[in-house]
Amino acid sequence: MNTDNLKTALITGASRGIGCAAAEVFAGAGYSLILTCHSSTEELNALADDLVSRYGIPCRAVRADAGDSRETAEMFSDITSLDVLVNNAGISHIGLLSQMTDEQWRRIMAVNLDSCFYTCRAAIPLMLKKHSGKIINVSSVWGTQGASMETAYSASKGGVNAFTKALAKELAPSNIQVNAVAFGLIDTSMNGCLSREELEALREEIPSDRLGTVQEAARLILQIAQAPEYMTGQIITMDGGWY
Repeated sequence: MNTDNLKTALITGASRGIGCAAAEVFAGAGYSLILTCHSSTEELNALADDLVSRYGIPCRAVRADAGDSRETAEMFSDITSLDVLVNNAGISHIGLLSQMTDEQWRRIMAVNLDSCFYTCRAAIPLMLKKHSGKIINVSSVWGTQGASMETAYSASKGGVNAFTKALAKELAPSNIQVNAVAFGLIDTSMNGCLSREELEALREEIPSDRLGTVQEAARLILQIAQAPEYMTGQIITMDGGWY
């Protein structure tokens, strides 16, 4: 494969779940990849090696905390070209707000919301040079609906939605599109804290009568990356008809 003219996509939180599946579909579509994670470096390196072997695309694995300004800036210091940014890094927290610590609150906001600021701030100059680019922020239905016992998570994703809409307006004249995808209940390890009974109760609320798959989520992210340029500032929901 001639890799000289490949588009480059950066996917944060790519070692597992939606990020891992997104890396797979972007590799299959012929993108050069930069994949990041905070701590699961062995899994990320194995994924990168596998994608290079199977798809013949350039793929670089980088350990970086997307919620840390310094580490994000360092990661971008040797990136010279970028076409797609997928802000997928995220963590959840279930518990009463009154029992949440300052550090837990700050960490949720750093990983879920601050990370979008840090990566976008670094990516925008690269996209401006090309007068094109796609930024896709991974959000949640809880960002619009709110979830009991997940106030911080809901607030962070609500922030992602507002961030997306505002930045889309800012960058539209420069032909850079910014959209978000608000996922419902997707079958990932993030839901591992829920009991079987809790998952079953949630499933019964979903008209599609099942959890979404990471492959479905990844395919939607790729579709948004390849969508017409006139689509920007949208919060696209994929939740099986839940909300």
